[in-house]
Parts: sequence; structure tokens; C-alpha cells
Amino acid sequence: MRSQDLDSQEVVYELFSFIFWTLTAISFIKYVLIVLKADDNREGGTFALYSLLCRNAKVGLLPCDRNANQVMLFEDTATPPSKINSHSRARRAIEKHKFCHYLILFLALFGSCMTIGAAVLTPALSVLSASYGVQRSLSELSHLFTSSQHTRDSVSNALQKYVPVPAACVILIGLFVLQPCGTHKIGFMFAPIIAVWLLFIGAVGVYNIIFWDVEILYKISPLYLFKFMRNLDVSRWRLLGSAILCAAGSEAMFAGLGHFSKKSIKITFICLIYPLLVICYAGQAAFISKNLQTNNFNHLSQSVPSHSKHIFIVVSLLSSAVGSQATITACFSIINQCLALNCFPRVKVIHTSKTIHGQVYIPDVNWLLMIFSLAVTIGFRDMVKIGNATSLAIISGMLVTTSLMSLVIALYWEKNLLISACFLLCFGVIEVAYLSACMLQFHRGAWYLVVLLIVSMTVMLSWHYGTVKKYEFDLQNKVSTEWLIDVSPGLGISRVAGIGFIYTDIVTGIPAFFSHFITNLPAFHQVLIMVSFKSMPVPHVPESERYLIGRIGPRDYKIYRCIVRYGYCDNIRDTNDFEEKIIRAIGEFISIEHVTDIESMVSPDERMIIVGNSSDGNALVPLMNETSNQVSIMNEAQVSPIAMDDNDHTVLASSSKSCKKRKKVRFMLPPASSVPKMDESVKKELLELIDARESGSAYFLGQSHLVVRGGSNYLKIFLIMVFRFFERNGREPPVALKIPHAALVEVGMICSI
Repeated sequence: MRSQDLDSQEVVYELFSFIFWTLTAISFIKYVLIVLKADDNREGGTFALYSLLCRNAKVGLLPCDRNANQVMLFEDTATPPSKINSHSRARRAIEKHKFCHYLILFLALFGSCMTIGAAVLTPALSVLSASYGVQRSLSELSHLFTSSQHTRDSVSNALQKYVPVPAACVILIGLFVLQPCGTHKIGFMFAPIIAVWLLFIGAVGVYNIIFWDVEILYKISPLYLFKFMRNLDVSRWRLLGSAILCAAGSEAMFAGLGHFSKKSIKITFICLIYPLLVICYAGQAAFISKNLQTNNFNHLSQSVPSHSKHIFIVVSLLSSAVGSQATITACFSIINQCLALNCFPRVKVIHTSKTIHGQVYIPDVNWLLMIFSLAVTIGFRDMVKIGNATSLAIISGMLVTTSLMSLVIALYWEKNLLISACFLLCFGVIEVAYLSACMLQFHRGAWYLVVLLIVSMTVMLSWHYGTVKKYEFDLQNKVSTEWLIDVSPGLGISRVAGIGFIYTDIVTGIPAFFSHFITNLPAFHQVLIMVSFKSMPVPHVPESERYLIGRIGPRDYKIYRCIVRYGYCDNIRDTNDFEEKIIRAIGEFISIEHVTDIESMVSPDERMIIVGNSSDGNALVPLMNETSNQVSIMNEAQVSPIAMDDNDHTVLASSSKSCKKRKKVRFMLPPASSVPKMDESVKKELLELIDARESGSAYFLGQSHLVVRGGSNYLKIFLIMVFRFFERNGREPPVALKIPHAALVEVGMICSI
């Protein structure tokens, strides 16, 4: 806030009362005591709340949620059936109206965009604020060594021009360069700094309370809240836009829950952060109330005793970077969740911890955040304007969390609707009041947040829209399994040695791109495996429940379907042994199929069996890794490009004629002593699977290119254009799947929407 806005002691006392009760009500009561209990298996943020709602009410609009009941025979272990009341009036009302589904998804995306905006603005604000403190201290030092007023003014102007912004930029670059180290290493480096900073500002707060105004502690009385409201006008109401910054880290604390344990966050906040922040704000309010005539009196550096200012300079510079860390890690967590639920373009995600799955680092996002933060710092060069935009981002994210949390209380916790309504009203009214105050500062920098919102929301909505349309096209153009079994023999199809992995988004039927491929090139592999990735609205899926295996057609065809279920924090695609895990899961399926109801395996519903990667060796025993040739099975004639007529849009996008050296796990049957009663038909099929594995593997990947039909509205055209841009420039699916290029066959199709 500006110095001229605080014109009396009473205004200072009233604002301090607002700060205390805001910190208590929002940060302490709402987030620490209530919202942190709504974690999704130790994951937080708006998308974690959204995933809870998707699992406990049918509100999912994401393409990965469809057709789940047809093939997914599993129970959600996170929510016992006894806890869900299917006859809940609130659940029935929300599930019935499609508008509610779109509104909840929009809230989740909007909250995610606010977290991204805070990750851009908070580092710029905190670092620039510390840099201005350095500039003021250097100006005071220059006054001690210069006697001429003209020289003092010249030095002050030079310091103000050349110190704050360049210093802030250097610190920002250093902060984002450190992000690849991971949360654990950064926390290990920064924890002592933040501890020293908190103790230091707490000590300064105690000093200011004792030296300037001991009675400031009595000003926390709610009476001052009513005094503020009684004399309310536009200029006084605008001051609340800055007061909300006291709770700036609350939303980031919840969104970054995956990086830390819930217990450690609660203990640290209750025992250290909360009391020290209250003391610090009380001390600063005591100083301001007695120094209204001082220039820049509302900056923390002005209230620091003169003999401690040099310590303050060093610690504030270091802590300014540390204070921004929470929002950056929260941004990584939110985008990782959006990626898994198909609401963000494909980017590389690096898991920086083997024990804490929520600790992730996203390089592309990290450098984009750095660029936007530098642009904000250089473009505005004003803490007040950046603070206004930050306040709007923080309060908007809080309001979204309050709205989704009220639904979680009613639908997931199964509490009375009155309790849910009380939560929404109590905290919603407070946050709406702060939101209105922040909107009064829209022309003073808050507009930049809207720019960030438009950019990030456009990216998320366009990617979600394009993903949904591609999925719907694949679903509408798939062919039945009977086509492959009954019609394909008439095409004269030949079987070649090896395993063919067909990656597809659909979980029933045969993907259209593969049917086009074998229609024009009548050959496929000795063993076919239809692989589908199924994103679940949970953080993690246990290894024992990850693979759903089924058989397509008769046993002699050796065509299998493998659905890989994963949570939004699982990292299954970037593992080098992913193919080996699928082979082992199919081996387990073959070994247990003969004792299971076979009719259910070949029914039209294509029901599946949950198969885990057991280590007891009942089906296939892996041998030591050895280097061998990984060959695309089809010969040169079979993988040559295909010329198509105008009626068939299939295009062979890429192929390979070369061999590639890579490490491959070999398999063998378990010893007869461990499995003495293995059926001969099972043994034969397992041996055929091993032989196909030894012959090599080929990978078929469909590439659907969206094309907008003539006469479509401009909004659809724009969304598809954005989607295609990020699809071309994002991370390629073969890279994300660790598919060797020597064995990759991409088949392109034109999708008209």
C-alpha cells in the first residue's frame, strides 16, 4: 500500500486488526485446521479437490473418465462403499445437471491458473521488495559520506535506478536455476535461512512492540474491525487489497502438500510461523503508528533497528528467494495433476524424490515462470502494482478452494448440507470482501493477472477441448473385435514373428488407425497387445492393481488387451522396464486364466482381470539384462510408405528399417518344482509369448490430426489452432512412452470435427 493511504493511528490499528483476524481465520482455521484434512492421499490443490469430487460424485468431464464402468472392475480403496450415500440429495442434484459438471471443472482450471499466476508474481514481489530495502540502506550509507545535498540526491537517484531491478533479476534467475535440484535439496539449503529469517523478524517485532507501543497487542480486538466498517469509503476499502498479502502462502501451502507431510506443515505453522508472523505484524504496526511522518514508513526495513540493518539486508535478500519457493513447487504440483488429467499440454515431468512421489520438477514450466517473473519485474518496477496483482491471484485461488471445499464437505465427507453452507458463507463472505477490494486496484497493476489468466486458461481449455474431440473421434470410428476375428481372414492377413504393441486411447474395440493399417497392409504380429493408459482421479495406483488384462477373440489369435491404470502423481511412462512389466502381467494373466471363468473373458463387454506384477515367478521368470538387437519385426516391404486414395486418410507417418542396440530383459518359464501342475496349453502359450518376445517388438501409434469443418464458429477454430500448436511443439508421445524409434510405426489420421 502507499504511504499516503495511512493518515492516522486509528487506520493503522484497524488494519492490524484485519491482518490478525485474516491470518487467524483464513490461514489458521480454514487451511491448517480444515482444508488440509481434505488431502487426496497426501496431495493438495484445487485438482486434488476436483479428483475427490470425481470419485464420489459423477461430475467428471475428462475423456479418461468415460467408459470406465464397461471394463474397469475395481473398487476405489480410498473411499469405502459404506461411506458413500448414493441417495444423497446434493449428489443427485449435481450429477443430474450437466451445467454443474462444467462449472466444477471450470473452477478447478481457474484455481490452477491462479496458482500459476501466483508462481509468476510472488517471486517478483518478494525479491523486488528485498532489493528496494537494499537500495534504501545503501542510500542511508551514502548520506553518511556525502555532505552536499545535490550529491546525495544524485546518488539516491542512481541507486534507485540501477540497484533494485537489476538485483531482483539476478536473484530471480538464481532462484529458478536452483529448481532442478529438487524440493528436498532446496529445502535442505533454504531451511536454515527461513528459520533465521522468521526468528529475526520475530525479534524485530518484539523490539518494536516494547520500544514503540506495547498496547498494540490490545488492538487485535474485533472492535477495530467494526470501527473500520463504520467509517467505510472507497479509499479505506481499497486498503484491504494489500492486507490479504499476510495470508499469501496459505493456498501454496495446500497446493504444495505433496512436497511435504501434512504433520510437518501443521506443526511448523502452529508452533513457528503463525506466532512469529503475528509478532512481526504487531511490531510493524507499532512502528508505523508512531512514525506516520517518515517517508516509506510501511516498509519492513524502516522498522529495523539501525544496528541490525546490515543483518537485515543479507537475510532479507536470501529469504526473499526462499519465500517464493512454496508457490513455485505448488505450481509444479498443480500442472503435474493437470497433465495426468489431460488439461495441460505434454511437458516433461522429473520426479526428484524416490520416496515422496509428489516432489516433481517441470523444466519447461520452470523457465517460462522465470521469463514471466522477469518480465513483471522489469515491466512494472513497482512493488505496489505487482502486489495488487498478487493479491488478486491469492484471493481468487482462495475463493475457488472455498467453493470446491464446500462440495467436498457435502459429497465426500457426507456432512450435513447446513455445515457445508456455513463453511461456504463464513469464509466465502470474507474472501468476496477481499476480492472486491482487490478489484478496486484493477487499473493499478491487477490487470496483469487477467492477462496471465487468459493465456493459461486458453492453453488449458484448448488442450482439454482438443483431447476430448480426439477421444470422441476415436470412439466413434473404432471397429468391433468381431471385425478383426471374422472379417480379417478374408483379407488374407499373414502373421509375422514378434510382438506388436498398439497404443490407443480407447479401452474397447479396435482403434480405427490399426484397422486402416491392416486393411492396406494385410499383416500383423504373432502376438498383439492393445495398450491403453487409463488416468484415474487418484494420486497413486498400487502396482498390484495397475494392470487390467483381457483377451480379444479366441486363444489361438493371441490378441490381448492391457489397460494400464495410473494416478496423477504416478510416473509409469518414463520407466525403462515398462514393456517388461506388461509382458509379465500378460504372463500372469495366461497362467490364471484357465482357472477363471473363460466366458467372461471373451464376452462383448471385454471384461478384464486385475493382474499385478508378482515377484514369485508363477508365470514368467526374468533373466539378467543383456544387450540384444531390438528390431522392428516387419521387413522392408511391410514397413514401406503406403499410398492412399482420397477416400482413405491413413498415412504411414514414420517407419524404420534399422536395428538398434538396447538392453532387453529375457524371460523363461519357472522351474517345474515351483509350478508342478502347469497346464500344457498354458505352458505352450507362455512359450509362444517368450518366442515372440525374443523375435522383437514393434510399436504402433496413432496420430490424429484435428481439422475443423467449414462453417465452424470462430471459437472452435481458435481452440483447435491453439491445440494443434501445442501438440506439434509439445513433448512427443513416443518420447513420453520411451518407444525406440527403430521399432516405431506412426499411423496418421485426419479427424474432421
